[in-house]
Amino acid sequence: MALKASPSEQALLLDIQAIDTKLQQLDHRAKSLPQHAALQQLAVENSELLVTLAEQKGVLEDARIELKRVESDVEVVEARIARDSARLQASSSVKDVAALEQELAALRKRQSDLEEIELTVMEKVEQQDAVVGQLGEQVGVIQGRMADLEGERDSATRLIDDERANASENRSAIAAKVPEELLALYEKQRQRYGSGASLLRGGVSLASGVKLNESDMVTIRAAAPDEVLLCPDSSAILVRTGESGL
Repeated sequence: MALKASPSEQALLLDIQAIDTKLQQLDHRAKSLPQHAALQQLAVENSELLVTLAEQKGVLEDARIELKRVESDVEVVEARIARDSARLQASSSVKDVAALEQELAALRKRQSDLEEIELTVMEKVEQQDAVVGQLGEQVGVIQGRMADLEGERDSATRLIDDERANASENRSAIAAKVPEELLALYEKQRQRYGSGASLLRGGVSLASGVKLNESDMVTIRAAAPDEVLLCPDSSAILVRTGESGL
């Protein structure tokens, strides 16, 4: 037995279809927000920068360790120079004095060499510290931009969610007026074919945009107004109104 529903009940399906189309558009908008692509790009840049920053922090830490080692070597040499200088002042042995003076000369040469190395390493630490600082600033800028974009995305998403909630509420209110069997058929066709209802306007099924052939139009004209018909092209429920050109 063919499904029956009044023309006004069938017309309600067009309102539901319009809302379902809007819901699909809202889903597409939510997925296509420009902030998504921008955040993905910045996330890649941020990740790469963090890797570079970690590497440069390692270089800085190595330089600081090297500086501490050199400073320790300098302190050892300075202590030996102080010790030998004291012994030199207290010694009365010509042989011991000569030996101490020779050792002090070698120690002062070693001290000079170490101090040059110390200066070089200190410059390296200073330069590397600046590199790490600049990278940290770049990370901060990118993460700040990401936070801004996330805020923009969340605001846009909230607006879309509000629209979706309103549309869903309206859909539920309209669906409550549609007979259960008719609504079930609409949902079935929409899930299968993308459109659950199609307005027939001037002989054209709007779901497919195709003008129905004359043999189909003859069948449609012969059908009772309360008979539920399916569009031969889109398989959606074909809703007939005064615009249908019957």
